[in-house]
Amino acid sequence: MPELPEVEITASLIGAATTGAGIESALAPGINALRTFDPPLTSIQGRHITGVGRRGKLFEVGLEGDLTLLIHLMSAGRLQLFDKRASLRDRTSRLLIRLDDGRELRLREFGTRQAAWVKLLTPEGLASEETIAKLGPEAYPDPPPLGPLLDAPRPLHGLLRDQRVLAGIGRSWVDEILHAAKLSPFKRGSELSADEAAGLREAIVRRLGEAIEYYEQHLALPIPDKLPMPLAVHRRNGEPCPRCGDRLEAVFYEEYVMCYCPTCQTDGKLLKDRRLSRLLK
Repeated sequence: MPELPEVEITASLIGAATTGAGIESALAPGINALRTFDPPLTSIQGRHITGVGRRGKLFEVGLEGDLTLLIHLMSAGRLQLFDKRASLRDRTSRLLIRLDDGRELRLREFGTRQAAWVKLLTPEGLASEETIAKLGPEAYPDPPPLGPLLDAPRPLHGLLRDQRVLAGIGRSWVDEILHAAKLSPFKRGSELSADEAAGLREAIVRRLGEAIEYYEQHLALPIPDKLPMPLAVHRRNGEPCPRCGDRLEAVFYEEYVMCYCPTCQTDGKLLKDRRLSRLLK
């Protein structure tokens, strides 16, 4: 799933390239992509794009006349800008915004779930949008002190991915952050000392900032279908830890994998593999 760094660089690149561009037409070939009907999608025809921003993992595409396209990529979406227009037979296309200079802003989704969505909102609709209202403070660039936010008897791996706690972090970057902070993914938020909470906040800002800096140096339009994520821990189980050289381990869940270093994060303890636990039931 694209997370804060990936959405941030996409918004930056596409925003710089499309701000001021006029919209010729808009289509939503994805069956479930468009989640609003008033105002209709056709109402953006003839308007200009005023900017592309980010809120958590969401895109906010500003349009002339105080309208906003709110876009959620979900697990397999990409927002991309192309010089040529897609065929309506393109099975990956969920939203096509055709610009009057021949380019096309395209929401694509890879996979069969068709979970990515778009909402066209007025200022009132944006202010009352439930998805945004539920978001916690931004994880980057200046998150608040973490002590009060994480004061719950829940594992850090789940707390940091909870968008109601902090907006923008997901499965990939939580592994990187916890490794940088030298904290076990199963340590509970309520067990953090003041120094650990401060160190975790620093790790969040540093790792997300490093990712964005990497993308700024290595990415350009068009945004590729698969981003070259600069990950040191996530999905690198079996490889040596980049800090201590120990073997990185993993806990496998049904839909994702959690990676960590036993030496750096869990005092040498190997965490229980959920796959084996299910087999032994």
